[in-house]
Amino acid sequence: MRMLINSPETVVADALRGMAAAHPELDVDVERRVVVRRDARQGGRVGLVSGGGSGHEPLHGGFVGYGMLSAACPGEVFTSPVPDQVVRAAAAVDCGQGVLFVVKNYTGDVLNFEMAAELAEEDGLRVERVLVDDDVAVTDSLYTAGRRGTGATLFVEKIAGAAAEEGAPLERVAELARRVNASSRSFGVALSACTTPAKGSPTFDLPDGELELGIGIHGEPGRERRPVMPAREIAEIAVGAVLEELADRAPADGPVLALVNGMGATPLLELYGFHAEVARVLAERGVPVARALVGNYVTSLDMAGCSVTLCRADEELLRLWDAPVQTAALRWGR
Repeated sequence: MRMLINSPETVVADALRGMAAAHPELDVDVERRVVVRRDARQGGRVGLVSGGGSGHEPLHGGFVGYGMLSAACPGEVFTSPVPDQVVRAAAAVDCGQGVLFVVKNYTGDVLNFEMAAELAEEDGLRVERVLVDDDVAVTDSLYTAGRRGTGATLFVEKIAGAAAEEGAPLERVAELARRVNASSRSFGVALSACTTPAKGSPTFDLPDGELELGIGIHGEPGRERRPVMPAREIAEIAVGAVLEELADRAPADGPVLALVNGMGATPLLELYGFHAEVARVLAERGVPVARALVGNYVTSLDMAGCSVTLCRADEELLRLWDAPVQTAALRWGR
């Protein structure tokens, strides 16, 4: 096992200690596993809390800050945070305007955030929950019932965070988050398996010369395996699958937000080349790209591959996407 770690048992705590040292604008509770923006309780805004298993960085801790999340709860690698973490985060960011939980559709996350919402409400907090389920590749996978939550999580957290920063009420922030999720779809491709620190070896077998279409961010099986093919062919499959699912989403002739997201081990050289093919396919199909983002944002440890996420965006969503943001992983306009 070749990993830049001290031990599998301390990998999450060590990463949180490093985040605390690198980002003094964040309050990082290493022991209780909560990351909070220092000014979370200033300004009387709605709080945004998300979280999930570690191993998908910069999701979610890298998105805590101005214009995005108020707090994030990292679980163990590929393991949901426990309800106590989420309740603690909600209490740390509540300003009396309520708290929105952004939850990816995986069974552990759904159950634990649901329990946390009940506990927080017993403590007098107003809580709304938004479920992200954008992956078109498969339904009812190893980790979830229904579609998996993947790249659209970034779109939801950014746009909902911008609305909260502007002072929108809880119901409005939640409505926007749900609209973004409903207007977004994703499709992932794996060129290699990922390796968890605890296992120390690939989590699934992907023979040389093959790729997996529709892979999940934990290495869940996709739609099918095929021989490795050029980026242009992969882009046609991925974009085609996403657009098929977005065919009935308004505005049908409007622009999209486009995310080409690396799974962790694919260099930017390849990701930008792949984005060129994604842009080509969209242009051929008459779909304008209003904004594009390329890089590693919702990863799967050291998996090679990428995902494509598209969001049908009207003027309001584009305005909120363009609004200033300042987090460890996403920064513009400020």
